[in-house]
Amino acid sequence: MSLLRRFTPRGRRTLVAVTLAAAVVGGTGGWAAGSTQEAVTGPAPGAAAWRADHSLGQRLPDPAAATPADVARFFASLTEAQRQELTARHPLTVGNLDGAPVALRYRANALALKAERDRQTARATDPAGTLQDHREARRLADRYAELLRPGRQILAFDPRGRGQVAEVFGDLAAERTSVFVPGSDIDLSSSDRERDPYGTPSGMAKSLRARMAAQAPGVRTAAIAWTGYTTPVGLGPDAATGRLAEAGAPRLARFLDGLAAVGVRAPALLCHSYGTVVCAQAVPLVEPGRIADLIVFGSPGMRTDSVAALRTTARVWAARDASDWIGNVPHVEFLGLGHGTDPTDPEFGARRVPARTAEGHTGYLAPGTDSLRNFADIALGRYGQVR
Repeated sequence: MSLLRRFTPRGRRTLVAVTLAAAVVGGTGGWAAGSTQEAVTGPAPGAAAWRADHSLGQRLPDPAAATPADVARFFASLTEAQRQELTARHPLTVGNLDGAPVALRYRANALALKAERDRQTARATDPAGTLQDHREARRLADRYAELLRPGRQILAFDPRGRGQVAEVFGDLAAERTSVFVPGSDIDLSSSDRERDPYGTPSGMAKSLRARMAAQAPGVRTAAIAWTGYTTPVGLGPDAATGRLAEAGAPRLARFLDGLAAVGVRAPALLCHSYGTVVCAQAVPLVEPGRIADLIVFGSPGMRTDSVAALRTTARVWAARDASDWIGNVPHVEFLGLGHGTDPTDPEFGARRVPARTAEGHTGYLAPGTDSLRNFADIALGRYGQVR
């Protein structure tokens, strides 16, 4: 009699789940560094004041319920003075309102960042605070000051939790746009960093644009580093389940619909690591035709069995280099644990992107790699050059 047959059906399920958990832990180096995160959902702070504002003699679009297309039509109906007045009164709302004019969101988020910087600067010397409070306040004030540097274009900013941010590189009137969705351990403070820069959405975005400029100097490009969901921290249980992806997916879908509402051309959506789980949940929620290409790399699985199950009109591409530790993660899903089929498996149906010279889990966008060159060709629509 086999070992499994000695157990009741419930016992067998438990044993399989425990075995799977052990395999995941063993394959990734353990869960000791992981911690459970509370997902940030809903509109940014200030939505209640926005809803209560009747200064224009009409109801303002509900940040939680109005579609990006509705928001775009609303702002198109206003005078420039009215738009600026709303922005000054409700910077956090306007700055995160998908469908609002891009330039208006940049200005709104600059105002919101200044307000948060000033608030944290004051908190850093508040006698009622602890030494730890003061240190954390100074860290946040410095980070907000970095995001306020001249030339930075912040398309979304939410100070809740570990903080969320979306930054644009280039002009969104570009011929080719890309959106990057990161995996674990990325938040407002680490969306760009000097250490391991190509493991951050900002580093990836800048690297792709530089490569696209080298391959097609006459093509205008833009890239968005979207850190708009609560990512897992470490290799804890959050990284092995879909809970945070399910919370983040509607935010990503709304963001993408918002780009379309203001005339941004259908982008290439590049998703890394746990971000591929988020993208798999978001893509079916997006209107057809609003994503040109979906590129997943370093994926633990997408909680779906095939490209067809994604229900997208986008071309789907998948890459994984031979040295990426994610390849040691079991590509199974059982009782909510694990993320299922490997997108680079031929049976999944994605177009395989060579990544022979990429190294590790965060090396796909490193300069000089074939994966970076191939991603650039895909983002440029030069599909015949992918090799």
